[in-house]
Amino acid sequence: MAQQPTNKASMKRSKPSYLYSIIGVALVLFILGVLGWIFLNFQKVGTTLRENIQFHAWLSTTNKKSIDSLTSYVAAQPYVKSSAYINKEMAKEIYNKDGNESWDKILDENPLPESVDFYAKSDYVQKDSLDKITADLMTRFPGVISEVQYPEALVTTLNDRAKKVGIVLLIVAILLSAIVIVSIDTTIRLAMFSNRFLIKTMQMVGATRGFIAKPMNVRAIINGLISSGIAIAAIWAVITWAESYIPDMKALRDPKIYLILFGSIIAIGVGISLYSTHRSVMKYLRMKLDELY
Repeated sequence: MAQQPTNKASMKRSKPSYLYSIIGVALVLFILGVLGWIFLNFQKVGTTLRENIQFHAWLSTTNKKSIDSLTSYVAAQPYVKSSAYINKEMAKEIYNKDGNESWDKILDENPLPESVDFYAKSDYVQKDSLDKITADLMTRFPGVISEVQYPEALVTTLNDRAKKVGIVLLIVAILLSAIVIVSIDTTIRLAMFSNRFLIKTMQMVGATRGFIAKPMNVRAIINGLISSGIAIAAIWAVITWAESYIPDMKALRDPKIYLILFGSIIAIGVGISLYSTHRSVMKYLRMKLDELY
């Protein structure tokens, strides 16, 4: 009877302790998730900036049929996000809205040219693509378009900086991903190390490998989900905090980005936890009893 407390204490010590493992994995996933959020939002910002660049097809004719033909053609192109025909009155309103001084007292006629303005989709805002677009419009509508104008320096600067920052973020993401995988794997293996004798004892009393591994694999999946949930909650708190300080960031919210980000965190958390746990169990099952000490 006197040995019961000792046995209970021994059994208590032999039970797997997953708390530190869950916290450790959650912390690593949180760091990875924050970087992933920054990377995905960087792409979103780049896309938004490129798609806000305005293109002007300046008109050299007042022929309504030719203008309608050009307007319809531009609107139907796959590279166009949105387009509009800007007549002289609309051009005047835009000119005055920009804070420019009115020329009504000096000039009798409106000197502003008419145009077909459009915004291109992000994938097409590249110098080579824009050169082809310009050449196509000028060739198809000779005598209708005098010039296709857009801020070439801005396009070049945006693309160059986006490439450089994108490469840096990609390298950091790859390095951090490797560190995350190693860290999670190490954390799980350390947690399983304390259970090596329990695993071996179950094997010695006749339990099959599948019987031993199954509950631990299930536990690994549960722990991975818990760690992922904690990480996602912490990341969402950081996102909410960032948006409270920078309200313009709310405009960047995209359900697809969050689906990709949170789905990846869950997949990584569960996948590595399951893999590391199963590998550790198989390792201790293959070892001899003397090798466990």
